[in-house]
This record gives sequence, C-alpha cells and structure tokens, in this order.
Amino acid sequence: MAYWLFKSEPDVFSFDDLKKKGAAGQEWDGVRNYQARNNMRAMQLGDRGFFYHSNIGKEIVGIVEVAKLAHPDSTDDSGRWECVDLRAVRDLPKPYSLETAKAEPRLEGMALVGNSRLSVQPVTEREWKLILELGGLDPAAI
Repeated sequence: MAYWLFKSEPDVFSFDDLKKKGAAGQEWDGVRNYQARNNMRAMQLGDRGFFYHSNIGKEIVGIVEVAKLAHPDSTDDSGRWECVDLRAVRDLPKPYSLETAKAEPRLEGMALVGNSRLSVQPVTEREWKLILELGGLDPAAI
C-alpha cells in the first residue's frame, strides 16, 4: 500500500464534505499540476491518504482511501488531466498542523514540509505511521 496527502481549501471542499459523500466518495477533480496528476496515476485502489485543509487551518484532519483509479477529470475539456475518486475513512482525533510538522525533526524530509504547495503528494510509510501516532491513532488499527 502507498500513502498520499490530498490538499483542499476547507471553504471550497472540506473533509466534512467528503464524509457526506459516503461510500461512493468523490472525484478529486480540478487538479492542474503535472506532478500531482502523475501521483494520482500511480495510485492503487485502497491506497490511504491524509486529507489536509490548506489555507484555513493548515492541518491534516482526516484519513481517506482511493476508491477509483485514475480516470479523466470531468472538469477538464482538454483531455490532459486525470483524477482519482476518494472516500473518507475517519477523522484524525487530533488534527496535525503544518507548523507542528515543520517543528518535528523526524518529518524534515516530508513533501508537505519541503513543498507545501503541491496538492497531491506522496507520504512515506514512516511519515504515515508517525503522523497517525501524533494525531491520536494506532497505525496498526488503520
């Protein structure tokens, strides 16, 4: 299993909005960055990710799962952009802020810390487990 981080402005589409979509999930559309698109192309069904609220809050607030493999983005007329569908898995009991991540030496190499502008980014297994623990969850239970 691979791990990812998905960023969204909570006033546009929040983790609560994704939870309301239920098991069907939601197309992760509107991404217009080649690196982010290529990350989505690399995803497998069942891969897990963090849902990150950008701009407002700047924190990891939930866990998501890839529910549909990369496919054409329905908001794109050019045919260049693809996306995956995501569904909510659960809230992170203690949201984990970007500020806290930047202060954590064990996360100094994390994409979020070094390239906080990329909207869809990889997370290593070590980073995944550490953030789950710091966010109040047992990694073995997820």
